[in-house]
Amino acid sequence: MECIFCAVVAGTFPVHRVLEDEAVVAFLDHRPLFPGHVLVVPREHVETVTDLPAEQVGPYFSRVQRVTAAVESGMSAAGSFVAANNRVSQSVPHLHVHVVPRNRKDGLRGFFWPRGRYRDEEHAAATAALVRAALETTRPGI
Repeated sequence: MECIFCAVVAGTFPVHRVLEDEAVVAFLDHRPLFPGHVLVVPREHVETVTDLPAEQVGPYFSRVQRVTAAVESGMSAAGSFVAANNRVSQSVPHLHVHVVPRNRKDGLRGFFWPRGRYRDEEHAAATAALVRAALETTRPGI
């Protein structure tokens, strides 16, 4: 069975992309904790952060940092939750970092959070556009 995130990277599985370059593809999670929940995956298939080649760590996490700033800005969030599971609770065995916009009293407690869906494709597309627009205004180092 093919890795779904490899299919996303290859462009054969449709997602709402917010960033793609030589290092990563970042796209909206299809079951977001909140609108603007983005997954950042390396183009190369690696299962966990410990499998990421040392020379790719900096480029990968600089994109995570940039996407985080864009999610906070684009979604007018007070902050964010940035996390990656390694094997345990990793629903797709391809490294991915979750970037979730957060606000005080948003209802998230602990790690058992209810997942939602976008109202429709237009809502998802508009949300992706907000994050993409914010990426255009963040400097590449962030």
